[in-house]
Amino acid sequence: MSVEAVRAYLLGLQERIVGAVQAEDGKPFITDGWTRAPEERLQGDGLSRLVEEGNLLERGGCNFSHVRGPALPPSATQHRPELAGAPFEAMGVSLVMHPRNPYVPTVHMNVRMLAALPEGSAAVTWFGGGMDLTPYYGFEEDARHFHATCRDALAPFGDGLYPRFKAWCDDYFFLKHRNEPRGIGGIFYDDFAEGGFEHGFAMTRSVGDAFLQAWLPIVQRRRALPYGEAEREFQAYRRGRYVEFNLVWDRGTLFGLQSGGRTESILMSMPPRAAWRYDWHPDAGTPEARLYTDFLRPRDWAAEAPAGPTA
Repeated sequence: MSVEAVRAYLLGLQERIVGAVQAEDGKPFITDGWTRAPEERLQGDGLSRLVEEGNLLERGGCNFSHVRGPALPPSATQHRPELAGAPFEAMGVSLVMHPRNPYVPTVHMNVRMLAALPEGSAAVTWFGGGMDLTPYYGFEEDARHFHATCRDALAPFGDGLYPRFKAWCDDYFFLKHRNEPRGIGGIFYDDFAEGGFEHGFAMTRSVGDAFLQAWLPIVQRRRALPYGEAEREFQAYRRGRYVEFNLVWDRGTLFGLQSGGRTESILMSMPPRAAWRYDWHPDAGTPEARLYTDFLRPRDWAAEAPAGPTA
């Protein structure tokens, strides 16, 4: 395997995902290719695919980037201090879909490879990625399906990976300043080099390939549910938490900004409409309150789902 094979896979994955989501939405995604100028500190190229004010998506984007830089930023070396200052090469596909209907959950997925190139030493390569679901109104069927799909994607690579990456996701997508999960989690992994390049790449392909099966059936079940302004207001309130996480805690956002990445692409993940209220809490017994009591807490969703391939 090679870096060229990773790039080819990621571009193909982006095309497949955009094609499927575009067909579901009905509005074409715009395509914005970019290349860094020779005099810029960060070199490389990318392809941003975005839709706004669609039929399904209020805003959604799926980005590919491939960059090279003179020194790894601090966010990438907090667990590998010996690589601080090393040149690097990074590529990945990252997406966030913000549906208009509050009953359809926001979803995030990212798969990436990062290689440090220390002078006089062999390249140190690792993979990262995962996907997570952020519902505004919880449905147990949807949560079980999403987690079972994540479980099945990892199953060929080791029985212990899903519970390990599920716990990692629960810990990572957590707003420490709120003492509150962002959503119902999924899987998350970083700095993954176990089993060598080919093993890490195969596992990451399996995760990327599972995305459409994890999310689109949920979209198809929920997109026609009727909603009103109250549901939209709660969606905007919960989207505020999404913004807080991405700007305060997310390593990917920090890596992009610290390394001199393309700001417009990095901040594509922001929802088009968000709101904040002072010390607001939902009334007991409401669907909004049930999101907190039943869904925004660690729960073994996959154990409640049937074993084997998901439908």
